[in-house]
Amino acid sequence: MFSTSYRARVAVISIVLMMTLSGCFGGSGGSQEEADQASPQANQNEPTNRFSEGRVFHIEPGDRATEQMVSAMIQLRPGDVMEFGCGYFDLYHGLLIQATEDVEIRGCGKNDTVLNFRQSDNVTGLEALNVRGITVKDLTILDSPGDAFKLKGVKWGTLLGVRAMWSGGGEPINRENFRERLQVQCTQPPMNEGDPTPDYVPSSASGRYGIYPVESENILVADSESIGASDAGIYVGQTNTAIIRNSRAAYNVMGFEIENVQGGEYDSNLAECNTGGFLIYDLENITQYGDTSVMLNNVARNNNTYNFAHSGLVSAVPRGTGFITLGYDNIEVYNNLFENHSTAAIIHTSYELIDGKGKTSDKKLDPYTEGLHIHGNVMKNSGYSLPAPDLQKVLVEGEVETVLPTLIGVKNIARPGQGAHIVWDGLLDELDEDCPYPVDANGQPVPRKDNGKPIHTNQHPNPQCVYNAYKFDANGNRKRPQWGSCIHDNDLSSDSLAYMNFHGTRGLELLFAVVDADAGVLSWDGLQSILTGPTEFFADSDIEQHNCEARYGSTLDSLPRVTIPPFEPSGGIDPAFSEEFVKQLCEGPVEEGHINRPALAVDCPRLEQYNLFEDVEDPRSQPNEGGVPYVLNTKLFSDYATKYRVAFIPPGTKAVYVDGQGGGNVNGTIHFPVGTVLAKTFAFTDEVQRTESLVETRLLIKRVAESGKPYWAGLAYSWSISGDGHTVATLVPGGETRSVSWHYTNQQTGKLMVGATDSYAIPNANQCITCHANDDLEAGAAPIGPKPRNLNRPYRPESGFMGLQGQGGFPQVNQLKAWADRGLLTNLPATSIDGRGIATSIERLPHWEVPGDSGATAGSAEDIEKRLRAYMEVNCQHCHNDKGAASNTGYYLDHYRTIDAGYGICKKPTATGGGSCGRQHVVVPGAPSDSIVSCRLEEATDPQRKMPPIAKSVTHKEAVQLLDTWIGTVVDSGYENAGVCEGPTIFQSVR
Repeated sequence: MFSTSYRARVAVISIVLMMTLSGCFGGSGGSQEEADQASPQANQNEPTNRFSEGRVFHIEPGDRATEQMVSAMIQLRPGDVMEFGCGYFDLYHGLLIQATEDVEIRGCGKNDTVLNFRQSDNVTGLEALNVRGITVKDLTILDSPGDAFKLKGVKWGTLLGVRAMWSGGGEPINRENFRERLQVQCTQPPMNEGDPTPDYVPSSASGRYGIYPVESENILVADSESIGASDAGIYVGQTNTAIIRNSRAAYNVMGFEIENVQGGEYDSNLAECNTGGFLIYDLENITQYGDTSVMLNNVARNNNTYNFAHSGLVSAVPRGTGFITLGYDNIEVYNNLFENHSTAAIIHTSYELIDGKGKTSDKKLDPYTEGLHIHGNVMKNSGYSLPAPDLQKVLVEGEVETVLPTLIGVKNIARPGQGAHIVWDGLLDELDEDCPYPVDANGQPVPRKDNGKPIHTNQHPNPQCVYNAYKFDANGNRKRPQWGSCIHDNDLSSDSLAYMNFHGTRGLELLFAVVDADAGVLSWDGLQSILTGPTEFFADSDIEQHNCEARYGSTLDSLPRVTIPPFEPSGGIDPAFSEEFVKQLCEGPVEEGHINRPALAVDCPRLEQYNLFEDVEDPRSQPNEGGVPYVLNTKLFSDYATKYRVAFIPPGTKAVYVDGQGGGNVNGTIHFPVGTVLAKTFAFTDEVQRTESLVETRLLIKRVAESGKPYWAGLAYSWSISGDGHTVATLVPGGETRSVSWHYTNQQTGKLMVGATDSYAIPNANQCITCHANDDLEAGAAPIGPKPRNLNRPYRPESGFMGLQGQGGFPQVNQLKAWADRGLLTNLPATSIDGRGIATSIERLPHWEVPGDSGATAGSAEDIEKRLRAYMEVNCQHCHNDKGAASNTGYYLDHYRTIDAGYGICKKPTATGGGSCGRQHVVVPGAPSDSIVSCRLEEATDPQRKMPPIAKSVTHKEAVQLLDTWIGTVVDSGYENAGVCEGPTIFQSVR
């Protein structure tokens, strides 16, 4: 499969790595200059297509299906195909595709290939992260714990003929009944929980999203289906250029969802028996804000299923909604059919209705939808049966799902308790003359669109106000029609009120006065019989106010259809090495005391083949070739494992110190040169038995790709006893599960730690990349732990088991200074070392579990918060930052970030499902039992909830206690955004 000339090019890479022995790249720390020097010379006569046809990995149903799937997914390279045979698959691990390009996943057809993930240990069925060019087609994903199909950071992602489905509240779908059960009709959706539902029983226990491309580009979803999602069936979010075409969504909370998308299109889809059919909106506090989407030739009918979402904004969508929009500009809705919706065919609303005027916490978000163009649609039988008013839920219990129906039904003077074809909250902003144009973190104006609207991202600081001058002319008049809405030439059946503007909450104090006087009037007839007052309390039905041609002499222009450009491969992903070449390098001769540096270019089957340690059977022994052991102030929790870390920096080279804040290296580590190896061994100590069991050693190796760019490769080796009695570490690219136990005294706290688990997980190669590959770090599986602030301490092994033997005998002095003194680190600022061995004037993370180690008074609010932030940074921030694997959540835990909504204070979850734990906010001041993050950190087994999702199988009780102490005793109403947790403030203020 691989040409001789390709192997020759790989040899060039190996020679480059060997050159580091003579200091060719000393002190470069992975710069572009280093990459240029290290770039292998390509053969100009060699064909650019490195694979003649690509490989096909075929997987059949059966006991080995999961093993075969994992083996295939970690090998996928450009041109490769993973092919599932026909039949029903029971899979116990998620399908994760990482850091590759131009690959295909396929089955026999969505009715013939069913991948059941009901017992999976991962939250997602199929997940593609940072992939350029992926096609998934002709299969069904069933009963995924969380999302079914998730594409994140994907450029050119195509889903064709796929289905996401959950069994729902009925009997599980299995291999005997799947052919019948996959076909779900829409005849009688349950309008209230407990109603008869002959076709399908929805369940809040189902996963969140069916089809879920997010933070991606050039996405096509076609001929696909989603059934039963507890959030959205087919969703595209925070994405540029996306088309959803010829697809169906049924019995989801929201059928189709376009969120924060720039350039979206719904074309010829069917939404039926969902709570809501279609949604186009912007959500606050996430990566980007959307603009310009087209909705044409779709059918929305009978979307009357009761709302079964756990929490989040989608839980506020009233059942019986054909299409809803919120806080999103420039939408064209035409040639669609909306039929049989109990609340409204179309709802046009704003964040002002949810948060109150000017109270939306994210000031980068424009709360109002403008540029809405509705024409050429057919609407039948709308607004005939609103949910009964429930002000108790709204005012006392804080639930908001009845807000819209209550306002619509109470204010409909013509037809009390009913809605209309088109409903508008009537809310628009006024010119804020005192609000300046927003600036970025450097004080420079943020980019703007041609029409003057700011183009915000979550990297911009939150302004003090929502800038809106671009909507108004020099006289302060709103520019119309572009910053309004145009409705014309629709076929609106006479069985329903054509249009209503209910004017937000205006006059609602009258309703509260009535209810206070007589709570028994909480029915549509009761309210209508006694409500009197100024006419502005009631809705108006003058649809002609949106006849833009008549009022302004022009209407909104048609928006452009979305076009996905042709796929462009990057050429930056190397093909797999041949087995012969790997064997040649890994089994080559090695001089005693030296590392097998040529072998660092490939993944050796056994750890010993790299010759990293003096004793090849003990990674705690002396490192070869000047390797230096190191420890961290605060470490990642891994089921109470003891860790031995060693940095092997090539002789003659230096790592580069780069400060976190002043040096602009906020989330990055020290910069290491090409050829660096970072080794981390996980062991479990039993001080009673005086034993320490080696479980795994993970390597991060800084290599050079064929393109000449440096990248980090991550490998995991599992320790065992061979048949001849030797201790060996074998490469386990597919991961492994082990039984472990521990019984030792924590050297930092003096506490006895005792426990065991049968589920300690060595991650597979793609899982490693999930945490280690982020856009704000170097390419590949970049290091996370060795940041200057986390290394600023004396060396001392985590365990005293080794005594002064091996790595236990290294000098216990400040690590940063020791590295600089040994010529391994450059650019270290001049500093002195205090009595604790800490370098002064250099940033430092505290030991999270040691009160007072933060420098503040032990147990004080400042001390608790600093230690909690250190723990969250090391255990969560590598994903929860605006360039990490969890960037789409808008929940960011960067070390220098202000603690506000972005840090979770009263932040609403971006998605519902079991991961929200049925709670409404990430952090609720004073209430850990109401805070999502507390639930997530405490959970250790449920894949929908546990955080971090990979590194642990038991609860880190001490960390949960610190988090709950911080939420319960430190976070209070003085924190920015804290007031949002108090409930629907709009109704409280009106009352």
